[in-house]
Amino acid sequence: MKSLMQTLTRSALAAALGVGLTAAAFAADLKVGLSVSLSGPNSSLGVPYAKGMQAALAYKPEVNGRKIQLIVLDDGSDPTTAGRNARKLVEEDKVDVLMGTSGVPAAIAMAQVGRDAKVPMIGLTPIQLDAAENPWVFTVAQPTQLMIDAVVQRMKKDGVKSVGYIGFSDAWGDLVYNALMKSAPEAGIKVLGNERYARADASVTGQVLKLVAMKPDAVMTGGAGTPGALPFLALAERGFKGPVYGQHGLINPDFVRVVGASGQNALMPTGPVIVAEQLPEGYPTKKIAMDFRAAFQKVNNAPTSDAFSAYSFDGWLVFTDAAARAKGEPGTPEFRLSLRDAIASTKEVVGTHGVYNFKPGNLYGVDERARVIVKLDNGQWKLAP
Repeated sequence: MKSLMQTLTRSALAAALGVGLTAAAFAADLKVGLSVSLSGPNSSLGVPYAKGMQAALAYKPEVNGRKIQLIVLDDGSDPTTAGRNARKLVEEDKVDVLMGTSGVPAAIAMAQVGRDAKVPMIGLTPIQLDAAENPWVFTVAQPTQLMIDAVVQRMKKDGVKSVGYIGFSDAWGDLVYNALMKSAPEAGIKVLGNERYARADASVTGQVLKLVAMKPDAVMTGGAGTPGALPFLALAERGFKGPVYGQHGLINPDFVRVVGASGQNALMPTGPVIVAEQLPEGYPTKKIAMDFRAAFQKVNNAPTSDAFSAYSFDGWLVFTDAAARAKGEPGTPEFRLSLRDAIASTKEVVGTHGVYNFKPGNLYGVDERARVIVKLDNGQWKLAP
């Protein structure tokens, strides 16, 4: 973690110094402010976000001849700190766009700052906000309902008639549960229980005992990152034999490492980037997904095996596409407004997770092309048949 922080700090410092640029050129540079969880319980998501953004910067370091400066701050997995970071990035660093972060509550805190300061934000998590109240925020993550609908379709195919639920006791747990409650009854599946736990909890034995006593056919989990492994571990300890389903908040190597054999055969939705090499030829996101993997390997000297670094890459693609169309000088209110409007008019920008089409009043820009169902098989994600 320390080495990553040092790398990010050096990168941000080098960008801030503007080596070799005149004062006039420096003023015209584009600035991106990224706040993510490089420490705390969400760091298993935040570190990939940061690494993915470094790969994106290397892949496309300028727009229309203007260098892009990337400033990265650690929010420590704390929504209050995320909001404070966003304010610093806006007021002190004068960024043109905000990006982040590693959890829904923290992303909402950032989005409120962006709205008040009239600075566009590209969220990397499935934020749930009223777009009419905050027209400055967009997200490259898939809407939770889109992904949970795919899970419920799979449950129905698997013959599930009842499902127990256990998820985080925060906005992410709410999003998954609410999406499940909307989709499951329509598929003839009864939802049993609504058990919750905090991200920092060390055990969910009590909650799992309650669920198992209800005798559901399957269990749906609403966690993310390494804390998302707890229900899988507890269910395995209690000998639960039914299928266990997850969602896209669990697609990262730290979850796979912690869950171990307890996650065998778990099914969950993800963006197609996670199984890029398994996609059929001609799949719309396959080429850019492979380009992303190459860029990530080159910058980080390691392969990517998570979904979160790719969200950063997609956010960068959406930003650079919009920045190329925005009018005015970076650093000005006029440019930020034009950039916001350009993001809102994004058309068919191909990313690693999906193909992006934004419009005013809509936070999300993806469709069914942004989801596949994968199975965890001996520590590897496999495209489910």
